[in-house]
Amino acid sequence: MKINDSFGISSSALTAQRLRMDVISSNIANAETTRARIEDGKAVPYRRKTVVMAPKEMDFDSALNSAMGKDSSSQGVKITKIQEDASPFKPVYNPTHPDADSEGYVYMPNVDILKEMVDMISATRSYEANVTAINASKAMFTKALQIGK
Repeated sequence: MKINDSFGISSSALTAQRLRMDVISSNIANAETTRARIEDGKAVPYRRKTVVMAPKEMDFDSALNSAMGKDSSSQGVKITKIQEDASPFKPVYNPTHPDADSEGYVYMPNVDILKEMVDMISATRSYEANVTAINASKAMFTKALQIGK
């Protein structure tokens, strides 16, 4: 592993965690949205979104070095997609709501604020850990340059 690979790995993780926090923020903001879109003349509630991450694929040079036994981990993480959660909507009895059905139920988004806050804390901690890793790499670079003085 090259010393500057740590910057690439951590920066890809920072970007991924920032997008994850943006998606979580969107989920929290739309936790009460009963009219996210209209399908067949009916209002459809907001559906929770999640971020799917995967390791970056190795390029040919990295795969060759890995096969030859050399350490080549110019990896990182990438966002493969943002998918909607397929869990059912929550029916809430409120016959006065404009989106209530004939029985008086309103279907609310499948967003659980508690789960979103736990995910947000997890994303924030991951982001902070990657910032710490970048700072540690930067400090190692600085110390290595000071050796030559």
